[in-house]
Amino acid sequence: MSDTPNPAASSSAYPSPAPSTAPWWKNEDWMAVLAALPMLYAGVKGVFPSDAMLPLWFLGLSVLALLPSLGKKVVPFVFGAIIVYALGWGSQWVAAQSAVKAYGLEYVIFALALGLLWSHTLPVPEWLREAIRTEFFIKVGIVLLGATIFLPDLLKAGKPGLAQAALVIPVVWYACFFIAKKLKVDDEFSVMLSTAVSICGVSAAIAACGAIQGDRKKLSYVTSIVLLCAVPMMILMPVAIKAMGLSEAVGGAWLGGTLDTSGSVAAATEQVGGKATEVGVIVKLSQNVLIGLAAFILSIWWSIRGGAAGERKVSAKVIWERFPKFVIGFLLASVLFSYVVEPGAAKVAGKALKGISTAWFAAAFVCIGLETKLGELFKLGGGRPALAFIGGQIFNIGWTLVLALWLFGK
Repeated sequence: MSDTPNPAASSSAYPSPAPSTAPWWKNEDWMAVLAALPMLYAGVKGVFPSDAMLPLWFLGLSVLALLPSLGKKVVPFVFGAIIVYALGWGSQWVAAQSAVKAYGLEYVIFALALGLLWSHTLPVPEWLREAIRTEFFIKVGIVLLGATIFLPDLLKAGKPGLAQAALVIPVVWYACFFIAKKLKVDDEFSVMLSTAVSICGVSAAIAACGAIQGDRKKLSYVTSIVLLCAVPMMILMPVAIKAMGLSEAVGGAWLGGTLDTSGSVAAATEQVGGKATEVGVIVKLSQNVLIGLAAFILSIWWSIRGGAAGERKVSAKVIWERFPKFVIGFLLASVLFSYVVEPGAAKVAGKALKGISTAWFAAAFVCIGLETKLGELFKLGGGRPALAFIGGQIFNIGWTLVLALWLFGK
């Protein structure tokens, strides 16, 4: 397989942004880390604002972190952010309803839908566009997500899960990338699709997009495919587990390794049994913990091979410019809450920070909906990216089943 991009396939109506050369205090990655720091500190101290004060906390931290880049646009951003946060909160409220939870539908679907509904039925004025800071919200959420990953627990309980993740990710990633290139899907799309299939769906695609300075329209497309594929898999795979007579442990490992959202894993494994849920959660967590490492490797690989432009010569400076600095925050948060904070306090804080991280992600997916037109979205790639994702997911289902039988069959 040649690494040389197809010029026709690589062209896009939405070109990728160039690596940022702004001062560090104007770099969005560092601004995301700075916005996350007060929340991580609150986690360490065990002091969080009330639910009523949480939106104001988000708004204040966003303004403070983004102030160097906002300049005189602070007021429009504040008004726009109120709308974005309100829609994000609404998506979480809908997803929390018992009738919705029974189907394993996550807030991501509703956040994206609310944003799309607004963009297709109402105007998106300039003041609202100022608050469409998709990458910033995503990066803050990922940094906070690091505080929820406790490495000692993972190593103690999840050795087979880590082994499965280590064997699934590179093999499935390459298989999907190979299929995508055979279908003449451009490099950016191929990387995001492959990362989503092989690691953990939406979160992994987000990290990959940040690592390669990817196109938000393509990220929106990948997100839509992940969510659409998760629903039939969530329904049909538990039926297949029972029909094949698989044990709960094997079934849980299979579901945890193939379903791309935590909510769909929980909903599907509950249909199989308690042991399936336990194993499925461990396997999914084992994949989640590798998001930071995957983004680190992708950023270096993408820079060395020249990114979408195919430029072969690259310096260490360029690699650093393209490296997603928010990954540093993710890794440091994981280490801090794993080895520095007292374990009991870390568990309590981790649960609270997971909820706060989800709120930032909800805002991000509202933004994706606000800046997306479905007509433009469906034109991207002429359907080939969807075929590549489905092909990669079929391979993933087969390969992960083999590994689950080997590692959890005993």
